[in-house]
Amino acid sequence: TEFGRKRQINQSTCNKDFSCVNGFCPSFVTVEGGQLKKKLKAGEAGNAPSPFDNALFGGPLPEPTLPLLSADASGRQRGAAGAQEPERTPVREDSEHLPTPDHARSAGAWGIVVAGVGGTGVITIGQLLGVAAHLEGKGIVTQDAGGLAQKGGATWSYVLIGDRQDDIRTTRVGMAGADLIIGCDPIVSVAKETLLRMRAGRTHVALNSNSTPTAAFVKNANWQNPAAQCVAEIIDVVGQSGVGVFDADAASTGLLGDSIYTNPMMLGYAWQKGWIPLDKSSLMRAIELNAVQVDKNKLAFEWGCRAAHDLASVQKLLNPGSVIEFKKRGLLAHIIATRIEFLTSYQNADYAQTYQAFVQKVKTAEEALAQGTPHGLTQGAPSLKHLPLTEAVARYLFKLMAYKDEYEVARLHTDPAFHAKIAAMFEGDFKLNYYLAPPLIAKKNDKGELQKQKFGPAMLTAFKVLAKLKGLRGGTFDIFGKTEERKQERALIADYKASVEEVLNSLTFANHATALEIARVPELIKGYGHVKERNLRAARAKWTGLMGEFRDGKVKQLAA
Repeated sequence: TEFGRKRQINQSTCNKDFSCVNGFCPSFVTVEGGQLKKKLKAGEAGNAPSPFDNALFGGPLPEPTLPLLSADASGRQRGAAGAQEPERTPVREDSEHLPTPDHARSAGAWGIVVAGVGGTGVITIGQLLGVAAHLEGKGIVTQDAGGLAQKGGATWSYVLIGDRQDDIRTTRVGMAGADLIIGCDPIVSVAKETLLRMRAGRTHVALNSNSTPTAAFVKNANWQNPAAQCVAEIIDVVGQSGVGVFDADAASTGLLGDSIYTNPMMLGYAWQKGWIPLDKSSLMRAIELNAVQVDKNKLAFEWGCRAAHDLASVQKLLNPGSVIEFKKRGLLAHIIATRIEFLTSYQNADYAQTYQAFVQKVKTAEEALAQGTPHGLTQGAPSLKHLPLTEAVARYLFKLMAYKDEYEVARLHTDPAFHAKIAAMFEGDFKLNYYLAPPLIAKKNDKGELQKQKFGPAMLTAFKVLAKLKGLRGGTFDIFGKTEERKQERALIADYKASVEEVLNSLTFANHATALEIARVPELIKGYGHVKERNLRAARAKWTGLMGEFRDGKVKQLAA
């Protein structure tokens, strides 16, 4: 987000064990009763987009060319040297639909690997393919494999489809033997088990670009989702032309109201690309026989087809303004202005002005340094013209000044934007419960750590009163400000300013890199309560060490 990394619960896949409530944060909300709001059905209220609306997309979907599963008279194998151009079956006219697709002829079994996360419908996709092939009288073998945990772990479904059962001579897609990978999760799609099935010139990959966070996300607050690297690795293996990528999670949630339809959407995507040797009618019948959310799964399939043919139009439906929106995030002026606006709401205009004035002091000093940069000292190093020190202070002074106390928790919970977000996600008769650990009244465990308590909907009334008292923050009548935690938070602001001012007084090209590290120390101060205390101790140790380096005049390479 604009203010740093935030964690969000995926409501579609949450197992509802409520273990998240045990985490320590200044506030936590659960929704009791009601249900997740689903998207309107096509045509309902006249404003829900439909993948069947040809006018919306400028015309009907073209029929793809699908592979046939029979060998020609010479019995040549697919991809054999000197192979002739594939034969074509005649086009059959249909009075109600477009012409049926041509089928590129190939020999042997067609190998499909569905790779994804257990519990999201990976095995179901394999079964749908198997049933559809059976309905067409084709040979079929399916085999499923799971990782350490089927639900939440890496899962694969192997599907072999032949013109006859005798065409299939194995029970699993072999090494370099996949004709299609349906990658429902990019991390599982680059696992060794999946990559070994790929071969350039043979394998096509239909890939969902959105990956499910791994267990490392729980323990490592700085974990980076490797989805982009996964896509690049797959392209490196099979080539750019063999890969089709789109964010099926976002499309499923945005168009159907639930990410659980991601996998059938990927199935439709792969079929429209011409990578599945089965008729659409057979796949639709398999979905009907599965008898679970039939209409939604059919819609998901059709949206996948639309994404395969005209991804830009589907993305435009999800983000109508994204085509012309200019992203200002990251520009220094925008970073500062956004935080001034926030701090004004957080406390008042005077409080925001103190922030602005201090950041301006840093900016003036760094600009002077940048203008006087000797060529020899900056050769081979990034320029100071983007003012990295100023940006760091703008971000991290704000982080310290906007500490989340009782008044801020109340303000955020009474913010109309928060309630609008809840209303957009849930429907029905529901209420909000608040899990709080106010230092003045919260109980402690045997380690002396505050424990959260559950407060009902009536807490909102208290929040409305408390939010109006934010002007007391830091003053004589601020009863919450007398706790050690609040005193420490205010002291951090003063200590940070003092360190930055000391740095500015002797800032040079040689010590700029160390100064930048000092300015970024608050990034290490994460969490709240006892969690924050633990991280603060580590941050203080690094802070002290860096200030010592700066004072000793140790030279560090100029930072980016």
